[in-house]
Amino acid sequence: MWDAIRKTALGLIALACLAGQAAARCEDYVPQPKPQNASRDIIGQDLDQIVARGWVDIALFEEFPPYSYAENGKPTGIDVEIGALIAQALGVEPKFRLVGAGENLDADLRNWIWKGPVTGGRVANIMMHIPYDSTFACRAEQVVFTGQYATESIAIAYAQSAYPDGEAPVPAYFRFDPVGVENDSISDFYLTAFPGGQLSKKMARYPTTADAMAGLAAGEVKAVMGPRTQLEAGLTDGLKVHQPPLPGFAVGQWTLGTAVNFRYRALGYAVDDAIFAAIEDGRIADIYAKYGATWQAPER
Repeated sequence: MWDAIRKTALGLIALACLAGQAAARCEDYVPQPKPQNASRDIIGQDLDQIVARGWVDIALFEEFPPYSYAENGKPTGIDVEIGALIAQALGVEPKFRLVGAGENLDADLRNWIWKGPVTGGRVANIMMHIPYDSTFACRAEQVVFTGQYATESIAIAYAQSAYPDGEAPVPAYFRFDPVGVENDSISDFYLTAFPGGQLSKKMARYPTTADAMAGLAAGEVKAVMGPRTQLEAGLTDGLKVHQPPLPGFAVGQWTLGTAVNFRYRALGYAVDDAIFAAIEDGRIADIYAKYGATWQAPER
């Protein structure tokens, strides 16, 4: 009994310390507005309601291979399969919604987690593929960031025939060699800002990273810079990926997780437990491998 009391006390002390750290980190942030005049159906459901009705509503980004996209009219991809693992752990069926990305992460979370879009939609119970940042978490206090399942990072894919000596390209090479990027992506911004605009004449901008990889396979460019998972998913014979040092790249890697409404902490804990179990037994790594990608563990 005393051992149980001691463990409980230590747990409460640890929670108090964490709460103190969080409060100190977030003390300068001004609270955002809370949803007003929103019914319970609009702002989501708690875990008991989800279990009772037998399904969970999961939002995913559309046209975002290999993470989430429609194939033969059916949602598929890495995030879809991870969402299915979460639903299985909750004991319910998943209902997936492919949604358009907003102008920024604030808009995505507002539209699909804590308030709902102005027209044509409702909030989801869970949203996948949310980049976690502790500073941003202070500002978006209507959201619980949980279920961190992978790390994504910027890499370079290249045609081995263009670099026959085995020396993989780095950004400085793109002063002479054409390189593809997704338009208005962080890779686009990084290469555009290269000192003196030296790379701008050799950059080819594509609608998506998948399109850029198709351009690489077709010989339109010699390399593509973008998120490693998306590059790996687009590899064909003769193409390779590497991760060189990227001086001055402020955010070269980030943690991927999920988001739930701040009112439903029990759901957030259940999602986190499901993700942790799937990481521990290798199921998430297997999902990445199924799509030709390398799983990188999240920073916990």
